[in-house]
Formats: sequence, C-alpha cells, structure tokens
Amino acid sequence: MHNKKTVSTVLFTLAVLCWGSLAFAQTSIDSVRLHRAPDHTRIVFDLPAPVDHKLDKLANPDRIVLDLQEAALNFDVKTLDYASSPIANIRVGKHTDKTRVVLDMKESVRTRTNLLKPIEPHGWRLVVDLFDKELQATDKADKPEPKEQAQPKAQRLMIVAIDAGHGGEDPGARGPSGTYEKTIVLQIAKKLEAKVNAKAGMRAVMVRDGDYYVPLVERRKIAREKHGADVFVSIHADAFTDARAHGASVFALSNRGATSARARYLAKIANESDRVAGVYEEEEDDSSLYSVLADLQMNGSMAGSLYLGRQVLLEMGKVTKLHGGRDKVEQAGFAVLKEPEMVSILVETGFISNPTEERNLRSSAHQTKLARSVLNGIDAYFRSHPAPNSWYAAQRRERGDEYRIQPGDTLSEIAQQYSVSEQSIRSANGINGDSIMVGQVLKIPRS
Repeated sequence: MHNKKTVSTVLFTLAVLCWGSLAFAQTSIDSVRLHRAPDHTRIVFDLPAPVDHKLDKLANPDRIVLDLQEAALNFDVKTLDYASSPIANIRVGKHTDKTRVVLDMKESVRTRTNLLKPIEPHGWRLVVDLFDKELQATDKADKPEPKEQAQPKAQRLMIVAIDAGHGGEDPGARGPSGTYEKTIVLQIAKKLEAKVNAKAGMRAVMVRDGDYYVPLVERRKIAREKHGADVFVSIHADAFTDARAHGASVFALSNRGATSARARYLAKIANESDRVAGVYEEEEDDSSLYSVLADLQMNGSMAGSLYLGRQVLLEMGKVTKLHGGRDKVEQAGFAVLKEPEMVSILVETGFISNPTEERNLRSSAHQTKLARSVLNGIDAYFRSHPAPNSWYAAQRRERGDEYRIQPGDTLSEIAQQYSVSEQSIRSANGINGDSIMVGQVLKIPRS
C-alpha cells in the first residue's frame, strides 16, 4: 500500500513538472508589424522559433481567426495602425495551449499565410496576408488601358517611373545610427516626384508611395504595363562591407557580367529583396535574363539606359561626391532593371553605411539637391531622346537642340538618333569630315 501511494505521488509530481515545463516552453512572440499596401494588408509575427498555426475565415460577421499553438503573444496589438485597412478590430485570447488572434473585418478578404525561414535582418516570421477583393478587381479592370496610349495627343507627356527601393518587410541597408534605407529612398523619391510633376513635358508615377513592399517583377510591370513609362529610375542608398565606401553611382543592366566586384555585390543584395520581404512568386531563371538582354540590345534600351545613366551621373557630380570620383555608369545583373522595352537605371544616392553620408542622406536639403540632379539628368535624356508626339519632340522641332558628345559616339549615330542627315550636322557646326571630340557640344538642326 505504501509503495502504491509512493508511485502515485511520483507520477503526480512528474505530471505537474511536465505540465509546468510545457507551459514554460511556450514560444514568446514579442514583436508584431503591420504594413498596408494598395491592394493588401500584411501582418508579421516575429518568432524565436517555428510555431504551428491554424487560420480560419468566418462569416456573418466577417472574421479571421488565427490560432498560434504553444505560443504566448506578449505584444500590445492596440499599437498597430490598421485604420486604412479592412480590419475593424483585433482581439487576443489566451488559452492553456495556444493564443487566439481574432481579426474583425470590415469586409471579406482573401487570405494567405506563410512561415518564413530566417534571412538577414530577420529571424523566423509568420506572415499573414489579407488581399482586398474589390481593389484586385479594380486593378484588373484598369490594367488594359495605359493612360498615355489611350489618348494620343500632339504633345504627350514623357512618363518617369520612380521606384523607391525596398519597403515594408525589406528595410534595405541600415546606417550606423539606425537609419533605414527604405525610409531615406522613399523621401528622396517623393521629392523627385514633385520636381518631375512641376517640370514641363513630363509626369511622374510612383512604384510605391508608402512603407510596403512591391516584388521586383511587379515593379517593372507597374512602370511599363500599367503606366507606359518611358524611363524607370530605381532609388537606393545601399551599404558596403567597408564603412569607408562613399559616393553616389548609377547602374544599368549588364550583358557581360558585373563591371566590378562592388557592382556584383550590390546587385546580389538588391536581388535578395524578394526573399527578405517574403515574396512567394517563382524566381526568374537565367534563360529569361539572356532573352531580356537580347531584346535590350535589339531595341536600343541598353544604349538608352547607359546614356540616361551618364546624364544623371554628370548632374549628381555637381551636388555630391561620386564613388571613385568617376562619372562612369556601372553595370550588373539587377533584377529590377530587366525590362526590355524600357530605359532603366538604378541610382545609388550614397552609402548609408558611411557615417558622414548617412547624415547627408537624412538631410532634407541634401535630398532635394539629389532629386534635382536626377531630374536634370532625365531632362537632358528626354531632350536628346524625345518620343514621337511628345512635348520634347515639339520643342526640338521649334528650337533645334544641342548634344554633348559622349565617349564612343559617332557622327552617323548622332544623326540617326535625331533623325537628321550627317551633312546637316556638319553644316550647322562647321565640321569637315567625321572628326568629333568628347565633350564637344553640337548644335542639332531641326529635322
């Protein structure tokens, strides 16, 4: 009898200890983020380790129930800003074996969840995406009608797509004082947007205008398919392994590999954005890149991108130091630039990893100077590469134009670019033969 009591006591004690250890082993969730994008809402739970979860949708009224197994939520969800989202309220219930999060919805949404593996700067994450059904339907209805193509006019505006790099779950690089790249580049992008819209002959469209992430492929589609952009400018402020690295630079897509180890490194970091942000779309294979490069060479987008890049670099060199002191456009395999029908560049406004440049990049005055220099470079490009029926084309017909000779230029190529004869350029500039000099400014006669 005594032995039976002893055994029962031991078993009871073990049970209590096991229950206590299980309770103690609950995963603690201390951080939750919410990002609102134009077509969806993303809720991110930062996890120290993987957590089993279950998500259910309930109707009448619309609710979403998320059960986090063996997890304790030590975060005040009332601090989340979901006012502009379809979420009406968030409730949290604690149970012995789980935490239940209930989202009271204003309207029905499509849901998706994914448990993301660690990737710098994040650890494990549970992502809950809520897709707006009405906005998706509207987007599809709007897509087939590019605004500028649907209304052909004598003087159409040249469209500039401005892409603020990173965003949302992808913070980009981080400066020594904690400044996020995604914040800085959005501020610069908005300043550039205002300056483009204030300039005669062009109009800006923003790829993202808030703190949310847009997949790399989607960025190109927004610019080209939705808005019919003439040029695509991606704004960045990356970091490098050496904190002494400094200076602005401009990149175009490469057809022969990266032009430097640094260019290859920055392209690798930029191309990992989708993984950092937790994008589920399939990655493009190498064969698609070769196809894009062939298309770029055939339609002249590569040459146009390099020319635009040179103009932007020349202008940026007037307001900030250039990396290596050179005005050479570098090239690498940036995924966001793989659009064969669009002139595209990636602008590194400076190294946020450099303490001095981080301070400059945080300065509104410096941001304004950078935005103005990029605008001036775009303006120079449009003046030499005006689209038919555009305001720039009309200006050139009325006033003629000037062209500053770049390395590698030939008289025949310049004449072809402006749709005039070589002899008319010779006559307008007093040139005998085909000899021209880099930096020389040619007067281009009216076509």
